[in-house]
Amino acid sequence: MTVIPAVAAVTQRIIDRSKASRSAYLEMIARARDAGTNRSSLSCGNLAHGFAASGEDKPVIRSGQAMNIGIVTSFNDMLSAHQPYGRYPDLIKLAAREAGATAQVAGGVPAMCDGVTQGQAGMELSLLSRDNIAMGTAIALSHAMFEGALMLGICDKIVPGLLIGALRFGHLPTIFIPAGPMPSGLANKEKQRVRQLYAEGKATRDDLLEAEAASYHGAGTCTFYGTANSNQMMMEMMGLHMPGSAFIAPGTKLREELTRAATRRVTQLGWDGADYRPIGHCIDEKAIVNAIIGLLATGGSTNHAIHLPAIARAAGIVIDWEDFDRLSAAIPLIARVYPNGSADVNDFHAAGGMAFVTRELLTAGMLHGDVLTVGGTMADYGRAPMLDEGKLVWRDVPAASGDAEIVRSPADPFSADGGMRLLKGNLGRCIIKVSAVAENRRTIEAPVRIFDDQDDVLSAFKSGELERDVIVVVRFQGPRANGMPELHKLTPTLGVLQDRGFRVALLTDGRMSGASGKVPAAIHLSPEALPGPDGIGGPLGRLRDGDVVRVCAMTGEVTALVDEAEFAARAPANPPRPRIGVGRELFALMRQHADDAEKGGSAMLAVMDAQQGY
Repeated sequence: MTVIPAVAAVTQRIIDRSKASRSAYLEMIARARDAGTNRSSLSCGNLAHGFAASGEDKPVIRSGQAMNIGIVTSFNDMLSAHQPYGRYPDLIKLAAREAGATAQVAGGVPAMCDGVTQGQAGMELSLLSRDNIAMGTAIALSHAMFEGALMLGICDKIVPGLLIGALRFGHLPTIFIPAGPMPSGLANKEKQRVRQLYAEGKATRDDLLEAEAASYHGAGTCTFYGTANSNQMMMEMMGLHMPGSAFIAPGTKLREELTRAATRRVTQLGWDGADYRPIGHCIDEKAIVNAIIGLLATGGSTNHAIHLPAIARAAGIVIDWEDFDRLSAAIPLIARVYPNGSADVNDFHAAGGMAFVTRELLTAGMLHGDVLTVGGTMADYGRAPMLDEGKLVWRDVPAASGDAEIVRSPADPFSADGGMRLLKGNLGRCIIKVSAVAENRRTIEAPVRIFDDQDDVLSAFKSGELERDVIVVVRFQGPRANGMPELHKLTPTLGVLQDRGFRVALLTDGRMSGASGKVPAAIHLSPEALPGPDGIGGPLGRLRDGDVVRVCAMTGEVTALVDEAEFAARAPANPPRPRIGVGRELFALMRQHADDAEKGGSAMLAVMDAQQGY
């Protein structure tokens, strides 16, 4: 299928760059299918251990005559998004039996919530948990008992981790099953308003807790368009969901039928059938490009500028932020979902949602239609699931948007570009998301105030030290320094300063948030300030209080306006001592070996690449 020249050019750029590694990856998964360990090669003792507790499924698993599906689950009942998964394994097992197959819970992976840990010490485990989840997924699938897999995960690092792990078993057909968003509660803009009032001391803690509890109030994902819901968008764009399943509410009959359909579908995709669709073939260069395009077209999470390079590497594909930048210049913004608008994901879904977006991008030649998906063709993802007398069917969505203030066609976009841009200069490379930033705020040139800890920023704000035009620099926040926590805790404070008329920006080698909004934030700065194995740290470590820095999303610039010779001669700042407690010390090895954010901020993948582990 024909795509516009910009999409074709970036795709070819990725294909050319990835030839050797992608070829090695495909050879690896071919070996895993044809000569690797599987149920037929297990010893009697191995196999007996595998089916010992499988109850009524034992004879079928023992016979080896039908697919056995491995379920990897992120269930826990403390986190709203993952609580619905508790009942999924039983439902999946019944659906598998109806399809003549079997299913077993292969393993569980941790699911931590950035919403709970935001601004807390535990947030320093957040990005690192992605590698942990990937390794947990690999452990779950390593028993060689399975001919297919179902992944139960929905939020921030969980879906990328599950996908990275699943791709190392790329010969298995694999489907991701979402759980859906919670019902709409307090409007996100009202929640943000109360947060800013609290930051100014104009609202009490009880006021703030009441607002937060009214916003996050039931089972399902948070309803703003952060990393969790961007994950679900990407699974649709890469064809790893059943079509249209991303934003169907938990606990509904339609949700249940989509889960049953995913189970039936994975049984049809095995290597003994005529429609073999292993995940390692589904996730190719075009699928990765589709994920980036979906991210840009919908104004999705900046966290995926880290996650997508890591996901791609797990499949032998090499992408960089230049690819994001070039696509962003060609892909229009066609959705406004909070924080890029007032609507939440339930409003977005009601207005046409992913089916409308997918169909419109395909029609405009902005999406690869010829990728291998688990649910048919990409055109099938341009249709919406519904129940007709209790039966699951897919139907065309209306030609026009259900609400033009939420979602539009590429011919009438909210913005001509996707709003995620690469910034380069003498401070390194970073990204900025401007889809919610006013045009007159997209260039900030101001003196910097430097911090090594986000709590020190809040203290300086409360004492009135930031009442001016300022670029707030928070350094030593990269993957190697402290695991690259999100700095979303700063959003209300910086928003208050901006609302008071000051020209404000954030510059950091850390992350902001999947919900970064109206304040310009130059984030993921690479190389990070902390010295790497070569003993050299990024230029951010040579900045000093009062240096003037220019952050410009219009020209793609992040530059310290300091004499070149003077800047080069400066000694780098001393990094803070690593913190211990809350388990942070257990992840020291991961931090020590993590690579730059542009490569995915992963120790696991850095070592894999060094060993050519494709």
